[in-house]
Amino acid sequence: MTLVQALVLGLVQGATEFIPISSSAHLVLVPWLLSWDAAPLAFDTTVHWGTLVAVLAVFWRDIWALVVAGWNSLLAALGTKRTYDHTQARVAWALVLATLPAVFAGFFLESYFEGLFAEPVGVAWQLLVTAAILIVSERLHQRDRSLSDIGWLDALVIGLAQAVAIVPGISRSGATIAAGLARGVRREAAARFSFLLSVPVILGAGLFQLFDLTATGELGDLAGAMIVGFVVAAVSGYLCIRWLLRYLSHRSMNVFAAYCVLFGIFNLVVALLRR
Repeated sequence: MTLVQALVLGLVQGATEFIPISSSAHLVLVPWLLSWDAAPLAFDTTVHWGTLVAVLAVFWRDIWALVVAGWNSLLAALGTKRTYDHTQARVAWALVLATLPAVFAGFFLESYFEGLFAEPVGVAWQLLVTAAILIVSERLHQRDRSLSDIGWLDALVIGLAQAVAIVPGISRSGATIAAGLARGVRREAAARFSFLLSVPVILGAGLFQLFDLTATGELGDLAGAMIVGFVVAAVSGYLCIRWLLRYLSHRSMNVFAAYCVLFGIFNLVVALLRR
């Protein structure tokens, strides 16, 4: 892997992890379009940890408050603490509940999902599914609920959407934000919940891949590429989170749906021409 490839793929991961256009699709389709070899597992792990750093940099205060509130609520349930922030604790436990469907789906269907990453045409079709999800969610969005209003049923619906988004081409951020909109949550609040929800998912997936790395020993000569990919993914991810929160506060996701349609069709046409 060259440093140019590392820079491009780091930028792709950082931007598309949070903008609802599917990072998994772009990490499959961009190398395929450019006739590059698939990125090694070590590099894939590194750029995902870069986006994790981006989320932590933006939301570290929120994350700390949620962890403290969730822990204190647990102590209160055990009878060792009397007071805690009920609102923050409710959000914290909603995030825990929303994480579980993806954990179970990833554990039991890992080999199935891995096989889908080798099918660029199938990934391109899934981008059209992402576009449909975004458009439908905008049509269904009628109410105006905040982050603190998210309950257990909302969390479960959003968590199931995240589990479905393990399929490459279906945007994780798009599916979870769309599920929030369908449940009547404001766009910015749905996006904030989606970004917070990415922390345990990226952390867990990164640790799982790390175990694979220790077994395969892929690190080799990738140090330079991994550093470039990590830094670029972290910086671009940070900027995209900040931008998207502002954007969704007053605009819809239809533009991202249009992009998914155009990019998906473009890749399908390329696939036909390459036959």
